[in-house]
Amino acid sequence: MTESTPLSLPEIGVEQIALLERLSNAVAVSGDESEVRAIVLDAVKPLADECSVDALGNVLVTKRAQVENPLRVMLAAHMDEIGFMLVQDDDNGLYQFQVVGGIDTRQLPGKPVWVGRKHIPGVIGAKPIHLQEAGESGRTIPLDALRIDVGPGNGGKVKPGDRATFATSFQQIGPSLIGKALDDRLGVATLIELLKHAPGNVELLLAFTVQEEVGLRGARVAGYAFNPDLAIAVDSTPAMDMPMWDGSENNRYNTRLDAGPAIYIADSSTLADPRLVRHLAGTGDRFGIPYQFRQPGGGGTDAGAIHTRRAGIPSVSVSVPGRYAHTAVLVTRFNDWKNTLQLLHAAIQTMTPALLSELR
Repeated sequence: MTESTPLSLPEIGVEQIALLERLSNAVAVSGDESEVRAIVLDAVKPLADECSVDALGNVLVTKRAQVENPLRVMLAAHMDEIGFMLVQDDDNGLYQFQVVGGIDTRQLPGKPVWVGRKHIPGVIGAKPIHLQEAGESGRTIPLDALRIDVGPGNGGKVKPGDRATFATSFQQIGPSLIGKALDDRLGVATLIELLKHAPGNVELLLAFTVQEEVGLRGARVAGYAFNPDLAIAVDSTPAMDMPMWDGSENNRYNTRLDAGPAIYIADSSTLADPRLVRHLAGTGDRFGIPYQFRQPGGGGTDAGAIHTRRAGIPSVSVSVPGRYAHTAVLVTRFNDWKNTLQLLHAAIQTMTPALLSELR
């Protein structure tokens, strides 16, 4: 592709928003991703050259290239979300539960939830503040003192082992997209759009992974199975861009809303391949697509598992920034998602085998 060649970039419209809404409202807590997997399979089967579900539940999709000896490019997005697992029936519709994934228990009391594959409504119950005894007020309620309450009439419709998640319905409000599990249904929807607009210069390998929130487990299997030339994890990352409590400048942010997709340089599980970082940033500069660098720090994505498979796989992560990660709601921006899709598509269209010809 020359400098004068126009680049065709996918757009996000009503159809894509509707797909994201379906994905966000689905219940797919780690280990039971079946509801999202069904949506993914329905979307990708008509477009894929190969499509399979592996032993862990990952959806693995191949779209062949239209050239000889192409780069084999893997993109991964996880289907699972944080949530809860019922562990004991206390009768009368009350259930003890454990958290699945990283959740701050301080924010749980009073939260509505959906339980099981039938989305049985419930609420996380705790003693109200005006009935608490001296010394209880202001203290974090321990997890074993909380219960998921589905009511006596629904007690027979759920059972220990069922998953539950926050009952947060997707909304679009002005420039913002609001919903649960946008970490990482944004990535899932992005991969589906990339498949719809698959560039012919690479062999596209798409992994819709399971159990990311409990240890990147699906990505380990998918990375080994695909054995790609390079990999990109597509995820959501916390936007710590709120004002400081004392009015001072926030210099501790890691990403910001409205600044475009976040390209990772380092996190707790991966040192991104610098060749891929340069290619992504150079693509944004070349085609006028805004981007930002995620500030190094904690957290991690499926790239943390993929890059150490087999003899090593050059990997990088690209995420849509979102506020309030791992709570009942994530707030992100439409344009940040659109620019993430377009940066990835442009970067893939302009990849050649020469990208990996130099040592990292």
